[in-house]
Amino acid sequence: MKKDFYEILGISKNADAAEIKKAYRKSALKYHPDKNPGDKEAEENFKLAAEAYEVLSDPQKKAKYDQYGHQAFDGSGGFGGGHGGMNMDDIFSQFGDIFGGGFGGFGGGGGGPRRAKGSNLRIKVKLTLEEIANGVEKKVKVKRKVQAKGVTYKTCTTCNGQGQVMRVTNTILGRMQSASTCPTCGGSGQILDKRPSEADAQGMVQEDETVSIKIPAGVTDGMQLKVSNKGNDAPGNSIPGDLIVAIEEVEHEFLKREGENIHFDLYISFPEAVLGVSKDIEAINGKVRIKLEEGIQSGKILRLKGKGIPSLNGYGSGDLLVHVNVWTPKTLNKEQKQFFENALNDEHFIPSPEKSEKSFFEKVKDMFS
Repeated sequence: MKKDFYEILGISKNADAAEIKKAYRKSALKYHPDKNPGDKEAEENFKLAAEAYEVLSDPQKKAKYDQYGHQAFDGSGGFGGGHGGMNMDDIFSQFGDIFGGGFGGFGGGGGGPRRAKGSNLRIKVKLTLEEIANGVEKKVKVKRKVQAKGVTYKTCTTCNGQGQVMRVTNTILGRMQSASTCPTCGGSGQILDKRPSEADAQGMVQEDETVSIKIPAGVTDGMQLKVSNKGNDAPGNSIPGDLIVAIEEVEHEFLKREGENIHFDLYISFPEAVLGVSKDIEAINGKVRIKLEEGIQSGKILRLKGKGIPSLNGYGSGDLLVHVNVWTPKTLNKEQKQFFENALNDEHFIPSPEKSEKSFFEKVKDMFS
């Protein structure tokens, strides 16, 4: 079972952005590979801290994590968020600014060249209610920037491939040496050497790629999922960006979603309400037969357990709520009208709700409880 992100950083759920950043810096300094050479446990803790910070430092990701836990990002098909998809280069390239200057260096400003990370791509994926309820694998075509064939790079002459330039300044305490990212190569230690004519100034071309996206059951409209390394490449020995997938829910013709519950309006005739009847009603995965008792009242809500949307966290499913509506005829022939006129004063037609019958407001309250 994955460890809680707040526990990893040693903070409370009410921690603000400054506290989260401070806690991550403290943890990363403690477990940094430069301070713990060859220590696999320290390396693991270092990656866990970076994973926790990646989510908790982003307000949108943090809100999703607080609501859905690890399932909001892990899914069932390799979405980002798990440190299994992160390596040291990922962490250094994403969070180097936390420490100012060279992330990898402690004291000497070292750390060598850094691998750049390509930009993210964003797409929308439309899902039906059935696909949301069952989970689905979608294949989408994306246009990615990738390095053109034939592109070559050479060592940056400004930093001699180190990715950093050293500066020496005279102070009252003596000569002080500091390191900063190389302005020529951006810290990669490489610059473009040769490129084919179809490539842009950075040696990149656009290519179509079909990406398979496994979407877990229970996602919600507006939720964003991440497919690691399916964004744009960056020049040189870089790390690809990510593909951000925004979920868009397609409205169902008959069913209305409310969280994990599904609502269905069932209209029945007056004779059906009086005599009772069996009905086939719409459900997510086909029709379901229900039996309506004799004398059923309009406004009655029937709850079918477990016929709703599965929980994203895997904690069961919501319910299907069937709202019974007795349809009053608007036009009658002479014989039918005469029947109801004769029944006006019949004791069987006079409203006489039982004490056990709940009011409309009580039914609404029960529905949302």
